[in-house]
Amino acid sequence: MDPGPLILIAAGALLYWRAIHVLAGRGWRVGRWQQAAFCAGLLATTAGLVGPIDTLSEDLMSAHMAQHLLIADLSAPLLLVGLRTPVLQNMLPPPVLVPLARQRWLRRGLAVLRRPLVAIPVFVVLLYGWHFTFAFGAAMRHPALHAVQHLCFVGGALLVWWPVLEPDRRRLRGELWKAGHVLAARFMGMFLGMAFVLTRRPVYFSIYGDRPLRHGLSPVADQQLAGGLMLGLDFFVILFALTFFFWRAAADHDRSEREAAKRAAPASG
Repeated sequence: MDPGPLILIAAGALLYWRAIHVLAGRGWRVGRWQQAAFCAGLLATTAGLVGPIDTLSEDLMSAHMAQHLLIADLSAPLLLVGLRTPVLQNMLPPPVLVPLARQRWLRRGLAVLRRPLVAIPVFVVLLYGWHFTFAFGAAMRHPALHAVQHLCFVGGALLVWWPVLEPDRRRLRGELWKAGHVLAARFMGMFLGMAFVLTRRPVYFSIYGDRPLRHGLSPVADQQLAGGLMLGLDFFVILFALTFFFWRAAADHDRSEREAAKRAAPASG
């Protein structure tokens, strides 16, 4: 078992625990649902990087795809929900956070990358680029490059979800453009998943060979299962995003109307 992922996951849990207790000392209580979201994100990451899925990813493309979905597509939004302000500003100790915050080039770079019209192209380039046979095969052969691949997927997912979930704000705004943003990003993943489902020859046969047969799957069936996992998750995320943001937009509209009515009441009286 590679200790690297376990160390990173444990460090993330420790930093989160520290942030909660620092905020508690200042009189700020982090909600249970927010804490549960972060824990769920860490559990999804753990499930993807430690245990049977990681082992099976050496033989099965479907297991490898499940691993990527767990550590990026599922964990990224959960972690961002858990990091909502003011947790985000208290995750890192001041000796680490302050020097980073003073780097203007870093702040400006992250601000540009988080823009919706920048985040989606970066996400698409990373997603499709790492699925070219030469890049996918190189990642499978070299553990260090495989780690870089995982970091790229996680980073791309965080960039796409950041403008939607706005962890740097205390309250999530219900804006309908966010549903379109999620729809656009997930559709790009669905095209790749559909390609894996419809292709009648194993794209990564030079990488996996006949190893899927050891697990009762033909190489083509394994590939189609991997594509089906992508499509299934993307469909679920799109459905949830459309439902949630239309509901949140309606709730925010009703809230603004009530506040406007309260402000108008004294004036009319």
